[in-house]
Amino acid sequence: MRRGICSPPGAALTKSTLGLLAAMAITGAPAAWAAEGEAQTILKAMADYVSRQENLSLKYDADVEVVTPAVEKIQFSASGEVTLSRPNKFRVSRAGGYADVELISDGSNVTIHDRGGNRFAQVPAAGSFDEVVDRLRAEAPVELPGTDLLLSKPYEELMAGVLEAKHIGRGVVEGVECEHLAFRNLDTDWQIWVEVGERPVPRKYVITSKAVGAAPQYTLRLRDWKTGVNPAPDAFAFKPPEGSSGVAITVLKDIDEIPAGVVPGGAK
Repeated sequence: MRRGICSPPGAALTKSTLGLLAAMAITGAPAAWAAEGEAQTILKAMADYVSRQENLSLKYDADVEVVTPAVEKIQFSASGEVTLSRPNKFRVSRAGGYADVELISDGSNVTIHDRGGNRFAQVPAAGSFDEVVDRLRAEAPVELPGTDLLLSKPYEELMAGVLEAKHIGRGVVEGVECEHLAFRNLDTDWQIWVEVGERPVPRKYVITSKAVGAAPQYTLRLRDWKTGVNPAPDAFAFKPPEGSSGVAITVLKDIDEIPAGVVPGGAK
């Protein structure tokens, strides 16, 4: 009990009892959860469905938590859109409080457009979407949101290093009924909510970093999924805005979702 706060008689007992009951419910829950194989089956169905889509688009909202040296947890939010045309064309935007960025691949080159700073960098990036993602991860200062979910073999990528899998049950994300799955890796726990029905797309993705104190999380909510729709002819073309300047990719070091100097959690 905090000093200066008085509780009515019996309140402490009631709270303790409720807490004990909640702990008992959580402790006993795994016995009712489905076997590991069912979680993997649902995840595989989701991965196969998404990877089969030659053209897709979606909108997303992302939250990244960081823990300060004072052990205060701070959350940073951003939103954006993704348009993908396999094998190697995409347009991804991300707008947050600290950067407004767009990544465009026309199949031959990738442009990283710092819309907030009115500058851009271009690098050759021929190859598959997976290959382009690998190169961006190694060279670019910006990460494509939810990349693991969009690769050609997302199931293998997601299951790499998994030690335990559970089908928790059903949940609702933005009014959509979903299968709720939970997985454990050595350094992270992650959860994913997969839409129920003929269109098993991911609707929510949460990664918890166990290797960082206070266990910060990365949360991605995916909505407005569209599949099987051909993008506009100029969907992946980049036209430099008036007054913008081309720079080396190494110059773009300040376009992350969070301010420089803090370390995010939830990296899978």
